[in-house]
Amino acid sequence: MPSHAGTPLIEARGLTRVYHRPRSSLTKPGAAVEALREVSLTVGRGERYGIVGESGSGKSTLLRLLCGLDRPTSGSIRFDGREITGLPERRLRFLRENLQIVFQDPMSSLDPRMRVRDLVAEPLVALGLPVGGRVAELLEAVGLPAEAAERYPHQFSGGQRQRIAIARALAPRPKVLVADEPVSALDVSVRGQILNLLADLVDELGLTLVFVSHDLSVVRHVCETVAVMSAGEIVETGPVDDVWAAPAHPYTRALLAAVPTLEGLL
Repeated sequence: MPSHAGTPLIEARGLTRVYHRPRSSLTKPGAAVEALREVSLTVGRGERYGIVGESGSGKSTLLRLLCGLDRPTSGSIRFDGREITGLPERRLRFLRENLQIVFQDPMSSLDPRMRVRDLVAEPLVALGLPVGGRVAELLEAVGLPAEAAERYPHQFSGGQRQRIAIARALAPRPKVLVADEPVSALDVSVRGQILNLLADLVDELGLTLVFVSHDLSVVRHVCETVAVMSAGEIVETGPVDDVWAAPAHPYTRALLAAVPTLEGLL
């Protein structure tokens, strides 16, 4: 397993995120909810970094902060040596070019009115980058035929739609691919195929992968490092095989005992 020490690409320090519930009266403010509490992590260049936890653990909040889609209440985030905390959207172009996301449900993340060629090209158009033959190149890379470019999302299976979403995310040639529960909405029979595709593309393109899941067995298949989250905190982190073999925290042991695995499907 390669070492990424000394080459940080994403650095988060002391991230706290507090939300406020709607007011229940005119005289009292809404109750404060601490979704994240003093979370710190470092993702090395070229690393496959997994974030695992149950619903409500804070992993989705952390992901939004790392992607510049939300701002922390306190703490800081650096991407490739540049501070992104608090930057306005107009100054985040470098982040949008270099970090792309594959979402959980491809059907809801792909506009049903657009042909595949336009969906895959959309990030390039939005960033003012040339399209050229990039769409055909990407469809081939994710295992779809060239004629898929002329069809609409509803004409594909769930696994094929996720392949389209992956092609779309890769279009701007990002440094970081963020995968947010990318197989949880798919049939069990195709989950292994998508996980293998992601792993192969990350290797071939030299990407850094941030992979979020509620299932530690899925993270183990594609990641080398894992951070386990519970109640807004990282309770355990380390090489994924070490955490799998000898979990130190009771919550990690509970995750391992409770979730089904993909053994035999991958």
